[in-house]
Amino acid sequence: MKRNVELVVISDVHLGTYGCKAKELLRYLNSIQPETLVLNGDIIDIWQFKKSYFPKPHLKVIRKILSFATKDTDVYYITGNHDEMFRKFTDFELGKLKVCNKICLEIDQKKTWIFHGDVFDASVQHSKWIAKLGGKGYDLLIIINNVVNWFLEKMGKEKYSFSKKIKNNVKKAIKYIGDFELTASELAIDNHYDYVVCGHIHQPQIREVVTKKGSCTYLNSGDWIENLSALEYNQKKWSIFYYDEHKHLLKDDEAEEIQEMDNSDLLKIVTNFT
Repeated sequence: MKRNVELVVISDVHLGTYGCKAKELLRYLNSIQPETLVLNGDIIDIWQFKKSYFPKPHLKVIRKILSFATKDTDVYYITGNHDEMFRKFTDFELGKLKVCNKICLEIDQKKTWIFHGDVFDASVQHSKWIAKLGGKGYDLLIIINNVVNWFLEKMGKEKYSFSKKIKNNVKKAIKYIGDFELTASELAIDNHYDYVVCGHIHQPQIREVVTKKGSCTYLNSGDWIENLSALEYNQKKWSIFYYDEHKHLLKDDEAEEIQEMDNSDLLKIVTNFT
């Protein structure tokens, strides 16, 4: 039985990288029936895209997204920095799938501003090669972390996140996240938005931000590499879905609803776009 959800926001999936948890994401997507699905940037990692590595689970995620767009779900693909090449297709529409750089929605009479968030990242805007180098280093860290966690699971011990440990203990990382959240919130307040929804920093969050000019709710959908998280809005309430907390309730991979397009055709589409 699929859960009906009014709005779902996911970001930072990084399809095409070794760290992407595509199987887990597919199980989540197969468990819901959203009215609106927002893909808030870095869904396909074009920076590190290789024809030699785009496995079936990654292609199945794309197929599932297309399945939503051909049925009753409005799907917005908001471009991020890792899939910035799609920005040349801004305003492209295919059925209920729309490619854009940002969207503004009205949810229960509240103004909602959704964008990826890389616009705040000086390293991406002004020193792109440094950011790309950092992306490769992050991908290598995740690969090593996956191997370590495999051994930990075999030993009956809890998984360990190198990246989270670094973020939580390096002052610059903590300051960057804090500055990012505050900057997004201040801009939202200045423009009279009730909600501002971002991705990019891989840090799931829902919190109220209050300044002298007003207040808003800042939200971040996290990622599908480490946190395996999504934002859900239903019955006038926002919540963060964590895969690890609900995986025992999710069924294994279901049969796909679209059969007209096989995996080789999907890979051709991805390759042509990149």
